[in-house]
Amino acid sequence: MGNIINQRMTAEIKGDFVVFLIGMRINRFWKLHKWIPVARSMPGMLRELSMKPESGFLGFQILGGIPPVIVQYWRSFEQLEAYAKDREGLHYPAWKDFNTRIRSNGDVGIWHETYLVKEGSYECIYHNMPKFGLGKVGELVPASGKKESASQRIAKKQQD
Repeated sequence: MGNIINQRMTAEIKGDFVVFLIGMRINRFWKLHKWIPVARSMPGMLRELSMKPESGFLGFQILGGIPPVIVQYWRSFEQLEAYAKDREGLHYPAWKDFNTRIRSNGDVGIWHETYLVKEGSYECIYHNMPKFGLGKVGELVPASGKKESASQRIAKKQQD
C-alpha cells in the first residue's frame, strides 16, 4: 500500500509530459473467452514498460473499479506512439489479437485518452497519502508557503 506521508504534498515534474488514460468495458460478461484475454494483456505490458525506462514510460497508477482505469505517465507522445507501434513489444500482438477476435462485435469495448501536458500547466495535492499518481513519477514537495493553494501552485509554475 505504500508509506503514508502525513502532510500536504504536491508533485513537480521537469519538462512536458503525457498523461494516458486507458481502460476497457465489458459489454457481455458471459463471454469470458472474449474479455479475459483483453484484461490479461495489460499487466504484462505494464511490467514490460516498467523495465524499460528508455521507452519514455514514467510510471502508472491503477484506479479502482471493475474494470479499472489505468493512468500512465509518459515523457512524450512520440515515445508512447513508438511503443504502440513496436512489433517487438507486447502491445502490438495484443492489439492485433483484439482486432482479430473482437473487432466491432460489441463484446468488449476499449478506450484511451491522451493529454499533452506542458511544463507548469498542472497542479496537484496529496494529503495523508502514499506516493500516488503524478506524485509517484515526479518529485513530491511540501504544499506549503508559496505552494499552499491550488491557485498559488499553478501560478508559481506559470511564472517559472
